Amino acid sequence: MILAIDCGNTRVKWGLRDAGAPRWYALGAVLLAEVAQLAQAWSALPAPSRIVIANVAGVKMKQALAGTLERFAIEPEWIAARACQCGVTNGYVEPGQLGPDRWAALIGAWHLERRACLVVNAGTATTADMLASDGTFRGGIIIPGVDAMKRALASSTAGLALADGHITDAPRCTADAIETGCLHAQAGAIERMYAKLEAGAVCVISGGGAQRILPFLNIPVRAVDNLALEGLVRIAA
Repeated sequence: MILAIDCGNTRVKWGLRDAGAPRWYALGAVLLAEVAQLAQAWSALPAPSRIVIANVAGVKMKQALAGTLERFAIEPEWIAARACQCGVTNGYVEPGQLGPDRWAALIGAWHLERRACLVVNAGTATTADMLASDGTFRGGIIIPGVDAMKRALASSTAGLALADGHITDAPRCTADAIETGCLHAQAGAIERMYAKLEAGAVCVISGGGAQRILPFLNIPVRAVDNLALEGLVRIAA
């Protein structure tokens, strides 16, 4: 069994699976502030043979996870992007600077699709990464996620308060204008990146904000839960 852990900016997502199995044995997620709860969540799991982790939440979170994982008596493998791995070639100028979560998601998308993809993770930040049909990562963008965009407006202006709005074709109140505008901004950035790919490409989208963005996309798209975890299992296997 492989325990795959994706530690992002907001949550720790995890899954337990056999390398060749089509479905997860167990899945879960906690907020970063609740990472101590993982000890109880993992107490009933079968002991994994490997533990692979993509961590972008910093050194303190790495230490917290390492302490929680001591019960398994297995040295965790902290994933970093490489120049080439699992059929994906890293086109970053400095390959190691690519976030491990993005790298894992690219590998996950490649093994699911085996064709040109725009690999999108919609979370605290939204990333949109171009994967060519030969498995080459060509580059990508990072923009604030929907909620981060809304918070930026609230903190940087005097008259745009942070409030829940509704998505409409023609917003006629400020909260609706912000909600609809931020989602259009997400979809527009994704579609512009998709347009750079070769014919026959698909957008593979994951992350906590994926379902909010999906209705706005006018491109071929496939939603995949826990895409980075899929990639981590491939790396471990």
